[in-house]
Amino acid sequence: MPMPGGGGAAAAARHPPSGEAAAAAAARDEEQQEEEGEEDLRDGGVPFFVNRGGLPVDEPTWERMWRHVGRIHPEGERVAQRIRGAADLPKIPIPSVPAFQPSTPIPERLEAVQRYIRELQYNHTGTQFFEIKKSRPLTGLMDLAKEMTKEALPIKCLEAVILGIYLTNNMTTLDRFPISFKTHFSGNYFRHIVLGVNFGGRYGALGISRREELMYKAPVFRTLSELIFDFEEAYRRCWHTLKKVKLGHCVSHDPHSVEQIEWKHSILDLDKLTREDFRKELERHARDMRLKIGKGTGPPSPTKDRKKDVSSPQRGQASPHRRNSRGDRRPSGEKKPADSKAMPDLNGYQIRV
Repeated sequence: MPMPGGGGAAAAARHPPSGEAAAAAAARDEEQQEEEGEEDLRDGGVPFFVNRGGLPVDEPTWERMWRHVGRIHPEGERVAQRIRGAADLPKIPIPSVPAFQPSTPIPERLEAVQRYIRELQYNHTGTQFFEIKKSRPLTGLMDLAKEMTKEALPIKCLEAVILGIYLTNNMTTLDRFPISFKTHFSGNYFRHIVLGVNFGGRYGALGISRREELMYKAPVFRTLSELIFDFEEAYRRCWHTLKKVKLGHCVSHDPHSVEQIEWKHSILDLDKLTREDFRKELERHARDMRLKIGKGTGPPSPTKDRKKDVSSPQRGQASPHRRNSRGDRRPSGEKKPADSKAMPDLNGYQIRV
């Protein structure tokens, strides 16, 4: 497809950049993708698609999804033909959104939220049903999470994080923050994200994954480093090497907030940190979050008066393309993300649309 500035592209082709310049350009492109929530557009080296047309799914996206299923499923096109040609497919139950009594302890609420996320099932189709722009304000992402509960479709890890925030907004004594992982296995890099939680000084996580040990963690870890080391050990059991961890700041409990989620306040490159330095950086980030909350700049936040001209982004509208400030980020090692992929595993493959 012709692109603006074709002359510049031709000149670049005649004078290819050096290795370092090419790597820097690639890193910039990957960072731009990540800012928009598109770092997982390759799943274990296999491209996957995002439904950008909203729901119901339009015909081109629907047909593209089935073609992709035929390419990535072990049974190939036969599985698509079998499902699409069936006249008596079983009715899939819609999970009930968890509701709690005021006296329900937070740990029990978290278990119920995780059960709900798990009941939605992991999306193995190769097409993500909900488009998530990380640059959208929190209020827009919460509108999207509400739509997820209405549609009850299978989800991937980033969708699970947004849903976890939505379902824990009324737990004002619970701190929530994103945790992203980059791992290496068999020559490829893979990415994953969960929602870190802290209740009463104990850390845990909510999320979804193909691997049971890479999603829910009960809030029993005394420190943030203990939680991250537990994930690292889980990755090791899957023969993955943890390469990088990105930690965001606490997310506001105000569903009408027009602030953006801070996805990567700390970027920890394990290739550039000793084990002890890694632990210290994790605990430093934990202290930063406590200080931010103590200063009143973090959750729980008061409900803000929304201006008349400020409304939640609706499906189909363009999302704001604002970038998070980099001034307060404290990266350890590289400041820019590397390539992004997710782990391929077709065990328990299911298609439910």
